[in-house]
Amino acid sequence: MASILNPYISFRDNARQALEYYQETFGGELTISTFGEFGDPSQPGADGIMHGNLETPSGFRIMAADTPPGMDHNPGTNIAVSLSGDDGDELRGYWDRLSSGGTVAVPLEKQMWGDEFGMCVDQFGIGWMVNIAGAPGEGAATS
Repeated sequence: MASILNPYISFRDNARQALEYYQETFGGELTISTFGEFGDPSQPGADGIMHGNLETPSGFRIMAADTPPGMDHNPGTNIAVSLSGDDGDELRGYWDRLSSGGTVAVPLEKQMWGDEFGMCVDQFGIGWMVNIAGAPGEGAATS
């Protein structure tokens, strides 16, 4: 798979409603994972969206999530650019350049869903997420 660049939108508690609205608007296939699916389902916020992905027939991709409990949600700064794919060398190179001179919020490392993932804000204040898909059979995410 080639590397993909798309918007990633953070919501306070209504990512599911927003993604369903975008699906009604643009059509396509929507996949959603909750925080409870990857952690303790009895914890507050477990029903919140950890990751949602809408792929439309026109080739648009919109990703979104609810802001995890305890983290600030700041409308106006709630959109990041997501880079994803399976070319680890290419994506790690982008990560190195984007995070250099910026601030790393989540180091680029293997996550509970099996992929390498990191979040940073570049030197210009733009938020970036990099996801490197894991090897087949290792629980790699499909986004």
